[in-house]
Amino acid sequence: MVHGHTRAFVTAGSGPAVLLLHGIGNSAQTWAGVVDRLAEHHLVIAPDLLGHGDSDKPRGDYSIAGYANGMRDLLSVLDVERATVVGHSLGGGIAQQFAYQFPERCERLALVSSGGLGPELSIGLRLATVPGAEVVLDVLTDLPTPWRACLGVLRRAGATVGWRRAEDLAEAGEALLELRDAEARAAFLRTLRSVADLRGQAVTALDRLYLAATLPLLVVWGTGDRIIPVEHARTVARAVPGARVELFDGAGHWPHLAEPDRFAAVLLDFLATTAPAAHDRDTWRSVLAQPTGV
Repeated sequence: MVHGHTRAFVTAGSGPAVLLLHGIGNSAQTWAGVVDRLAEHHLVIAPDLLGHGDSDKPRGDYSIAGYANGMRDLLSVLDVERATVVGHSLGGGIAQQFAYQFPERCERLALVSSGGLGPELSIGLRLATVPGAEVVLDVLTDLPTPWRACLGVLRRAGATVGWRRAEDLAEAGEALLELRDAEARAAFLRTLRSVADLRGQAVTALDRLYLAATLPLLVVWGTGDRIIPVEHARTVARAVPGARVELFDGAGHWPHLAEPDRFAAVLLDFLATTAPAAHDRDTWRSVLAQPTGV
């Protein structure tokens, strides 16, 4: 319970903390394939963001800054002072905001198919921001079709024929299933409309991306991502030359689901071969004062 709202989360292991932030419409379950591997050497914390999964879904603040504040408070409740922050999609935008607002609490930053790095966004999510989308979501989530069984068939068929986009379609379908509850639908739309509109992503970290050079940075992306294009990973590589960029060939928007073993290995190597950032107020002030732009 944080600020009177239930915050569901999973913890595993012990050691230096790793905070895993899922994307919009998902939950901590998206990390299930990598938690055990990470927990062999780290304390893993995987929350259901407010408005998602088993966390409460109030009529409240679903902004990126609000989510970052919530993660700071959750870490404080868990008596965790600093963490490596890993964010997927929306969670990537939250991770960037967390590193910006609370640099003294962020040891490393890992962005997975992250939001906040350019306006491009899938047409489906853009259309969901327009007035009237509530009605469409109500209809879609009320259909009697046995969706979960169909999604299982889609995943198995995709794996059999090597059609890797099937995993993305199935995961998007799972996210839709999570919206059968009216409060979940309302929270989803509030969250989406806080970061995007019909023209695409409306919240950007590009003007502050140079600050990421002050801490170890890992970027993971699937080359077949149809939701947020892989070109955004290349944008980071150009803006932050010291960033590690790992492209998963053919994977879609959820590379950690497409190749969980490889993803865990990449993240563990990043954690093992980089030193946590040492926050210094004077250095931070100096970096902020530098003229820069992307």
